[in-house]
Amino acid sequence: MLALRELQAAFADHLAGRDRVDLLALVSGDSIPAAARIAVHRHHLGQSLSAALAATFPTVRALVGEDFFGRMARDFLAGFLPTQPVLAEYGADLASFIATYGPAAGLPYLADIARLDWALNVAAYAGPVRRLTAADLSAVSSERLPAHHLALPPGTCLIDSPFPLPDIWRASQPDAGEGVVDLAAGRCRLVVLPGSAGAFFVSLSNPEADFVAALAAGSSLEEAAGVAFAADATFDLSKTFARLIRLGTFAALR
Repeated sequence: MLALRELQAAFADHLAGRDRVDLLALVSGDSIPAAARIAVHRHHLGQSLSAALAATFPTVRALVGEDFFGRMARDFLAGFLPTQPVLAEYGADLASFIATYGPAAGLPYLADIARLDWALNVAAYAGPVRRLTAADLSAVSSERLPAHHLALPPGTCLIDSPFPLPDIWRASQPDAGEGVVDLAAGRCRLVVLPGSAGAFFVSLSNPEADFVAALAAGSSLEEAAGVAFAADATFDLSKTFARLIRLGTFAALR
C-alpha cells in the first residue's frame, strides 16, 4: 500500500502520461477496468490544460496551428503539471520548453513569441498600482531628482530578442492581412506593461531599453542615464523620460 504522498505522486505521474502499473492495482470496482477509469481523468486533464495554454499563448497557437499546438501542449504537460489552482498562471515554463523542443526547431523565434505571450498574460493579471506622473516629478527638487530610484509596476517585463517580435505578433493577429515578415529585420527590445484597457507592449530603442533596464535593476536616475548615454551618445533623456511617463512605465514615488 502506497502512503498518501506516494499515492498522490503516482496519480500525478499517471495523469502526465507516465504509466504507473502500481496505481492501477489500487483502483477498486470491476465494472470498468482501472486503466480505462484513469484514462478518463488523463484525457480531461490534457484537454483542460491544453485549452488553458492556448488561451495564454494565442500567438504561438496561431503560428503553429491547432494540431501542432495540441501535440506540443501534451508533451509540455508531461513534464510540467500545474503547481497551483489558477490556470491563468500555468505555462511559465513553456517558452524555455519550446527553446529545446525538437519539432519546433525550424521556428527559432517561437520561444521568444511565447515569452511575449506570457509577459502579456502576466501584465493582464497584475494588480492596479498608481503610476508616476509629471505632476509627481514637479514636486521633487531638481537637486534631488538624479538620486531617485524608480520602480516598474508589478507585471512589467522587458524583452530582448534577435527577432522582430512586433512584426510577427501583428502578422499573427486574427484581423491581419496577408504579408511577409522579414525575420532578418533585426533585434527588438520591448517593454510589456499592464494598462487600464489591458496589457500592451511598446518597442524601445537600445538606449531607451538600457535606461529602463538599469532602473529596474536598482540604479538611480543619474546612473541609468549614464548607462543609456554610454550606449548612444545622442540619447535624449528628456524626451525618453517624458515618453516613458506617458506610457505609465514607472510606479509612483514612495
